Amino acid sequence: MNNRLALLRDQVSERLETIPDPVSGKGLVTSERVSGLEADEAGKVSFTIEAPAEAVERYVAVRDAAEAAARAVRGVKTVMAVLTAHGAAPATSMKMQSASAGIGQVGAVIAVASAKGGVGKSTVAVNLACAFAALGLKTGLLDLDVYGPSAPTLLGTGARKPAMRADKMLEPLEAHGLKTMSIGYLVDAASAMIWRGAMATSAVRQMIDEVAWGPLDVLLLDLPPGTGDVQLTLLQRVPLAGAVIVSTPQEMALADVRRGLAMFDKTHAPILGVIENMAWFETPDGKRTHIFGEGGAQRTAAQAGVPFLGEIPIDVALRESCDAGTPLVAAQPKHPLSARFRAIAEAARANVARLNKPAPKISII
Repeated sequence: MNNRLALLRDQVSERLETIPDPVSGKGLVTSERVSGLEADEAGKVSFTIEAPAEAVERYVAVRDAAEAAARAVRGVKTVMAVLTAHGAAPATSMKMQSASAGIGQVGAVIAVASAKGGVGKSTVAVNLACAFAALGLKTGLLDLDVYGPSAPTLLGTGARKPAMRADKMLEPLEAHGLKTMSIGYLVDAASAMIWRGAMATSAVRQMIDEVAWGPLDVLLLDLPPGTGDVQLTLLQRVPLAGAVIVSTPQEMALADVRRGLAMFDKTHAPILGVIENMAWFETPDGKRTHIFGEGGAQRTAAQAGVPFLGEIPIDVALRESCDAGTPLVAAQPKHPLSARFRAIAEAARANVARLNKPAPKISII
């Protein structure tokens, strides 16, 4: 780092130190809440605020204050302040308290991401949510794909509209044992989503902050493909228990998976695992045909040092259930694929507990 950037980083660090840590009462830097402070030639500053899981709600305002303080430093053009939470999570309750008012009673928030479109991420997200519910967990599903919401179709809820409470919070729609919300519930299904980034991120903030989820054990977030504004807005506002990456086996999809893994790594969000979707097609005689290649997602997970959660084959029953708006896991719990989804949910649940343990702190002096 050259002298100018080193000076800029020091100035930002000094500003962050003026903000008191809610727990210790000392400055954020002295309290070792700030990690990964970086500055580049374009004036972009990024850092992470690491909050204790049991007090994370108190750090939402701290993150906003830190972002404003950094932006006030001369030479700073943009700021990305990410809030993460660390704390042991019991495997039974999946407890990791979330920051935002709308999800303040949610135990664990899990992002389902793909980094590339067309890999069946939303189908996996919906059935994975139903699998968590089948394990006895109070489960919600938030469809954040603002450009192409799929939840209304996959859940069969397209004609219904959420109610607005007296406190201006939206009531999630109940479907298949889940609490659900989607931008598709609020807009005309036939309308094209021609939104600039600011409009998309504003919609995401509303969906996170202004839905009355109530007590939930787990909330799954179905993210849009890519690593853009929506993903960064989410990572800024919600301390994730972790992310599940969905991919198909071919190299074209796996290249994007690596970018997605890098994004979550840079923002200190744990990777709960990778799922290989459309892994094979099984003909009536029992022969497996690997249409998109074999084992690519599993190899990529191994190379990246992250868990591999399992394979989901191409199956006509899964496609039919999606078209009918009745998730396979909920409609046909004895189907072999339903058992696969439940096993994947169990593995992800265990990884929430394993990965959300106290992490070593990085001091920025």
